[in-house]
Amino acid sequence: MLNTLRQRNFALLWMGGLISVIGDWILATGLPIYVLLLTHSVLATSGILIAGRLPSLLFGAVAGVFVDRWDRKQIMLVCNILFALWLVPLLFVTSADRLWIVYVVSFVASAIEQFFVPAQNALLPTLVSQDQLVAANSLNSLSSNLARLVGPALGGLIAGVFGLPGMVWGDAASFLMACALLAFIHAKPTSAERAEARASGSAWSAFWQEWRDGLRLVRRERTLAVLFSFQAITNLGEGVFGILFIVFVNRVLHGGASQVGLLMSAQGIGALIGSVLVGWLGSRLLAPRWIGCCTVAFGLIDLAIFNSPAFFPVFLLTFALFVLVGIPGVAGFTGVAALQQTATPDAYRGRVSSTFFTTGAVLALLGTTIAGTLGDHLGVVLVLNIQGCVYVLAGVLLLVFLARPALEEATPVSVEAAIKESTASAGD
Repeated sequence: MLNTLRQRNFALLWMGGLISVIGDWILATGLPIYVLLLTHSVLATSGILIAGRLPSLLFGAVAGVFVDRWDRKQIMLVCNILFALWLVPLLFVTSADRLWIVYVVSFVASAIEQFFVPAQNALLPTLVSQDQLVAANSLNSLSSNLARLVGPALGGLIAGVFGLPGMVWGDAASFLMACALLAFIHAKPTSAERAEARASGSAWSAFWQEWRDGLRLVRRERTLAVLFSFQAITNLGEGVFGILFIVFVNRVLHGGASQVGLLMSAQGIGALIGSVLVGWLGSRLLAPRWIGCCTVAFGLIDLAIFNSPAFFPVFLLTFALFVLVGIPGVAGFTGVAALQQTATPDAYRGRVSSTFFTTGAVLALLGTTIAGTLGDHLGVVLVLNIQGCVYVLAGVLLLVFLARPALEEATPVSVEAAIKESTASAGD
């Protein structure tokens, strides 16, 4: 892991990601609490996440085509600047009648993210060798969870002391610092396939053909198809968790912003432990049986988290379970990311990543809608159990369909065959 971090380009990407995600957690921790206290409505609070999911439906599926055409580093630089500038309108949200500003900001920020995330996922494999890919993804998980450890606690503190303005300026500053670091990355030249796509111009026929080629690759490559289903299932649960976790802490654990920050930091501690284990496992984590078992364990621990307060209403137990769930969580998601990158050629990584991201957002939107409409009627714990169950289901899916000796590794030959078949059938 340390050898990977010593590579200058990756180190700059890693540090920029760490800083910006800390800023994201500062705002993500405090803003839902701010809206909930302002409106006293679960539905109004879920509106933040709903507004943030809608751009995936509108732009996410096609953003990957541009990511595969344009310079990915430049996409990330521009997106970071836009992220910072677009947070400023949140400073004017001082009453419930201005809540619409929060929704607009969430919508536009998410629209920008449709380009940023696929660009980041596609850029990473070009900065390290393939045998370092698991270590690189592990380090990215490490940075995300360092941010999860620091950001929520810092966000709770800033929310309590400086209110919404402090959260906004803190997040904006993190994006600008990340942008400064990204500017020094020396990325590899554009591949021949990407250069040819960009040279073809902006003809709509060429654009939609490239988009369809990405979908065909996901459909015909077995590993990508199963991971696609995995992404859909798990994001349904994440949509439920994203909104009802705040309510769970407030109504079941009788806590506030500080308790939210502590529990998110607790999961960060477990994820840090998991990141170290991932670094030790290395390329073995590409084996679907590892990923599947970790995902099942994640779901079972989640079920214990949501249901244990009814029997053992001790905050320390919930804190310990949050630490524990972070370990299989980071191991599973690191394995999925590395497996997806390995199974996807560079020329298609933007489109494949965008397809995965969009599908996840659609299902997360469905989960958020379920949480917002049923959370008050069926009870927070009952609806939260959806998340735990879907993770168990997703883990079983990987174990059944991918965890076989012939499928333990991604096979570039089958990927290339799928690409050729997609190209041959372009006129179908």
